[in-house]
Amino acid sequence: MSRIAATFNQLQASGRKALIPYVTAGFPFPDITPGLMHAMVAGGADVIELGVPFSDPSADGPVIQKAGDKALAEGVGMVQVLAMVRTFRETDKVTPVVLMGYANPVERYNQKHDHLDGKSAFVTDAAQAGVDGVLIVDYPPEECEGFAAELKAHGLDLIFLLAPTSTDERMRQVAAVASGYVYYVSLKGVTGAGTLDTDAVAAMLPRIRRHVSIPVGVGFGIRDAATACAIGKVADAVVIGSKIIQLIELQSREQVGPVAQRFLSEIRTALDS
Repeated sequence: MSRIAATFNQLQASGRKALIPYVTAGFPFPDITPGLMHAMVAGGADVIELGVPFSDPSADGPVIQKAGDKALAEGVGMVQVLAMVRTFRETDKVTPVVLMGYANPVERYNQKHDHLDGKSAFVTDAAQAGVDGVLIVDYPPEECEGFAAELKAHGLDLIFLLAPTSTDERMRQVAAVASGYVYYVSLKGVTGAGTLDTDAVAAMLPRIRRHVSIPVGVGFGIRDAATACAIGKVADAVVIGSKIIQLIELQSREQVGPVAQRFLSEIRTALDS
């Protein structure tokens, strides 16, 4: 059983919902990420989504795009992201870490770090670093059977996005290869866009669950404890990204971790109540 599945099993057994914060690796300082990850765990994070910086992110709004651009300018790429996870794993062997990003950095990593045994360098190295799951926005499920099998063989989950526009057929395709959890994008648009319609989310989740048996997390547009609670009533997990990026963007190095921890503590307390 993967660390992600074990985490959700434990949460479900205690009647709690997963809190999944997203941060861009290497932001707002290139060396701060492992410490920030520990601070988020202290604040109540159950799973951490770590964004891999990429120059052309199709799903990310201006807040996360700006964070990614800053990290890229500091030289943060897949090699550095895996090193951050290894550092985090030195003292946290429990909290699942999901890399979220795009096909290009994965394909490029495989080209540059080709393993002689013919296996994917990315999958092998991610597993050795302590990564638990991968969410590649632009990998379609119908072309991912081999990738999913290779990840699973290394103990990693392949996570997919579903959207308000997803058809039943698309949900079945995702269900055939996804593991860990699926991530329901609650808004039409990019991260940080629009106002969340919690009634629409509540109406959509039973339809998703007719096809998908693994936990369903909801993200895009969750910015405060009230919205998180509303989503927590219907979803298995609450994902928060853009708001955290905004909160830490202008903090001093010393305040990045404490600010993120305080914010997540408020969300965690509200979810558990």
